[in-house]
Formats: sequence, C-alpha cells, structure tokens
Amino acid sequence: MALFEAVHPVAASILQEHGFRVDSLKHSPSAQELVELAKSSTLIGVRSKTKITAQLLRDSPALAAIGCFCIGTDQVDASAAALGIPIFNAPFSNTRSVAEMTLAEIICLSRALFQKSSQLHVGRWDKSSKNSREVRGRTLGIIGYGHIGSQLSVLAESLGMRVVFFDTARKLALGNAHSLANMDAVLAASDFVSLHVPDMATTRNLIGAAQLQNMKPGAMLVNNSRGKVVDLVALAASLKSGHVGGAAVDVFPEEPAENGDGFSTPLAGLANVILTPHIGGSTEEAQEAIAIDVAEKLARFWTQGCTATSVNFPAVDLPNVRSGQVRILHVHQNVPGVLSKMHTLLANAGVNINAEHLQSDQNTSYVILDVDAFQDANIMNALRTLPETIRMRVAG
Repeated sequence: MALFEAVHPVAASILQEHGFRVDSLKHSPSAQELVELAKSSTLIGVRSKTKITAQLLRDSPALAAIGCFCIGTDQVDASAAALGIPIFNAPFSNTRSVAEMTLAEIICLSRALFQKSSQLHVGRWDKSSKNSREVRGRTLGIIGYGHIGSQLSVLAESLGMRVVFFDTARKLALGNAHSLANMDAVLAASDFVSLHVPDMATTRNLIGAAQLQNMKPGAMLVNNSRGKVVDLVALAASLKSGHVGGAAVDVFPEEPAENGDGFSTPLAGLANVILTPHIGGSTEEAQEAIAIDVAEKLARFWTQGCTATSVNFPAVDLPNVRSGQVRILHVHQNVPGVLSKMHTLLANAGVNINAEHLQSDQNTSYVILDVDAFQDANIMNALRTLPETIRMRVAG
C-alpha cells in the first residue's frame, strides 16, 4: 500500500493493523515514481494533487482500490469503475474546519483586519472605524446547503447573522435560516455570499460578471469550495470597481503541485482580498478524521468486500464472513446470465452458497458470495475466466 502527500500517520497505523505494508510519501510523486509505486500496490491513497490517469489504472493490474484522503475524487480518472476499482473518500470529515475558516474570513473582511495588519507590518498606523462593521444583523447568503453550508449557517446565526440559502436539492433549513427560490435571490439579498458547491459542469463559472453584478453593492464573496466555480478575472474587475466590497478565496482553477512552487492569480495585490492556499480543511483535527475515515473504508473493502461508501461503485455489503466459509468478490459486466453461470459452476462443484448480495449500475455488477470452504482451485479459475469477468478475488 502506498500513501502520498503526507496523509496523516493514523491512516498507516490502521492499515498496518490489517496486515498492509505501507509506504508513506510526504510529497505528490513524480509521474515515474507514481507508475512504479502503483504497479506494486494493492491500494493507494492520495490527496488532491496526485492525478490517477486512465493509463495508470490500466497499467496497474494489482491495484484493487483507491482512497482519496479529501472531499473530492476528481483527481482519479472515471475509468476506475469500468476496471473494477472502487474509490473511497471522506466527504464530511473536514466540514467543521471549512465552516470555521469561512466564518473567520467573513469577520476579517467585515472588519478589514487583513488590511489593518498589512499596514502595521509596513509601519503605518490607521486607527479608524471606516469600512469596519460588525457582522451581527447582517445577511449571509449560502450557495450550497450541504454539510459545510448548513454548519456555517448554524455558526453564523450564533453571531446574530440572518441566513438565507439556495441549493439545487430541497434541504431542511436549520435554525432560522430561509431557503430562497434561486441563486440570484440569494445574491441580491446578502451582505456576504459563501459558496459551498461541488466541481461539476453545471458549477464551473457559476459566479461570473453577471452574477457579481447581481450582488448588493459592497457585498463580499467567499469561495472555499472549488477553484473553477468563480471567474477570477471578473471578480478582480468587480473588486477594482468597488461593486464587490471584498473577497476571500481558498481555491483556484490551477494550483501548484508542491509547496514553494510559483503561483499567480488575478486577485493578487488587491487589498480587500484574503488569499489562502487551499487550506480550508487543513487542520490537524480534520486531517486525522479524514485519515481514519478513508483508511477504515479501505480496510473494510479489503477484508470484507464492502463498497457501501464508494463513490463510483455498486454498493454491496454483507456481515462478516462466518467461520468455515469463503467470501468471493466478483466484478463483472452488467449483462444477463452472469449470476446464473456462477451459480451453475458452484453447484456443479458441490459448493453451497450461504449468502449473496448483488448490485449493479449501468455498466458494472458486483456480487459478494459467501460459500462453504473448498479446496478446488479450478472453481476459482472458472469464475475468473468467465468472459464477463472484470476482476475477482477472495476477501481477506
């Protein structure tokens, strides 16, 4: 097993307890380094920088699963499912960290704390209340009312803010928050707008020149979601014109692969902008929680075959295999008759099936079979060589 990008060490401890030898790297590997490690690894764990390409997946026949020790999984090519490789992530483990940072940035923007601090660093004393306001009584608009957005909603209300939100799915409003009919209504009503949406075709450039113009004059924007959600050139122009009063941005369309690499953005040098290097979820608490979550999902998949929490795979789960039984994990093309062939092979060999769970998506089927223990290797070979088989193994 290989872990990249300084995954919290608790992940290695959990996987070692399940018998894995773990190679941990503090950096994102080079292309050649990644190829060599993936070829020899049963499982690999990445964060946001390491890109798992379709070619890498095809060239790594031993690779059984991928753990993304972060919220997103877009760094892994979508062909993983077709190759029988489930992907696991930690979609909720850093929600509190992101919500806390967002609220802190809202306060800092409202009080112009970064500008005041920067001025003192160069010896300029400016003790003034101009453009400095409390957040109490002001309106926070949240676009995307999921786990982060809803937590932010509760935190903001505790400070006396009014909260409105919009989400494409119907969501239960917490506290005194109000759901509005569309995003434009939120933009028009809010003193602060915070974005908490995934990276999808429908969210790229979600906030452009037209949407920024719909915001209240002087309102402020926070983007701690995904880098391609906001048109940064349009945002810079709106900030320079004074229509948008300030912004905090933690995510960018293109981000450096390593600490210390060069970086540029249209927002650089603007005094009323807080720039942070994608650290919304980078707290010790969040990284430990993510490591535990993903490592336990990988271990459960390897030992039991569970894919119930995978983001790209049919969700299959059974209780622990009982003594005297063998658990067969079989991934195959979703076409008629495969399960019947498997049943026939086992029945003809005198092997009894004790438990079974099958789920399918459009292209792929995944079945767990708990059968009486047997010694005949020909049975496994026959299952493995069915024309529809994508991959197969015995759990544990």
